[in-house]
Amino acid sequence: MAANWSAESIQDLSGATIVVTGANSGLGYEATKAFAREGGHVIMACRSEKRGRTAAESIREDLPSASLSVHECDLADLDSVRAFAREFEATYPSLHVLCNNAGVMAIPRTETEQGFETQFGVNHLGHFALTGLLLDRLRETGGETRVVTQSSAVHERGRIDFSDLQGETQYDPWNAYAQSKLANLLFAYELDRRLSESEGEIESAACHPGYAATDLQRRGPEMRGSRLRLWAMGAMNALVAQDAETGALPLLYAATHPEIEGGEYVGPGGFMGMRGAPEIQRSSERSYDREDAARLWELSEELTGVDYRL
Repeated sequence: MAANWSAESIQDLSGATIVVTGANSGLGYEATKAFAREGGHVIMACRSEKRGRTAAESIREDLPSASLSVHECDLADLDSVRAFAREFEATYPSLHVLCNNAGVMAIPRTETEQGFETQFGVNHLGHFALTGLLLDRLRETGGETRVVTQSSAVHERGRIDFSDLQGETQYDPWNAYAQSKLANLLFAYELDRRLSESEGEIESAACHPGYAATDLQRRGPEMRGSRLRLWAMGAMNALVAQDAETGALPLLYAATHPEIEGGEYVGPGGFMGMRGAPEIQRSSERSYDREDAARLWELSEELTGVDYRL
């Protein structure tokens, strides 16, 4: 465990271009702020451009020299993801780190613009498509580049239900969330394996924040209109969770630490993996299932229409 590692441990990022999805709040906001503090240029990929600009203004109040750009990228709409990728390629000549951070958690069943179950569609398919569309820019950037995908400890209860992937027959919000977070890891590890076979300069790693207090926990109870669950979640956040700034450390560690290797998984090293300084960990046995990973990969290419050409 990197017991003394903090955001201040990040080396100089001057000249680095970094994309963070969900950068306007929670872990994405704190990661964006940390990257910018060390001189990186951060592209804030946000579902709402308006909220993204408000977040950027807030960061600049503390860091007047922060180099930030805000672009709309709605992971629930693959047309928006493609538009973001086209705009990025037309505007930015390099990409050093892609942080697949945004997500939704334990919400009632809804569907994305393309008809996917929202948690699977946003948390996995949206990031799968985005990574594939930006892969050429990662390739073309000199030196080592990284893709870091945010998972969750909840992935440990997850299973990929290939017979009902979109939860059309049976839907449980937490099972769907766990499935999407397991899919994040299967993707991150499979991406690293495929990159290792084809080219050596792009590393794919994964991370999880432990239990961090963010607005992510509020969405499900709010959508259900459950005041009791909303109160209980707020109480748990206050009593147990670490703050979002600390929760962002595994993502920052995976994105910037010089000794990180592809296929590694970073999470808090403290109490039950819920809090503390980042360390290299091992995820669930299911997350290393190569057969499931390959099957999910082929299906994801089919569903998104994004061919990685690896």
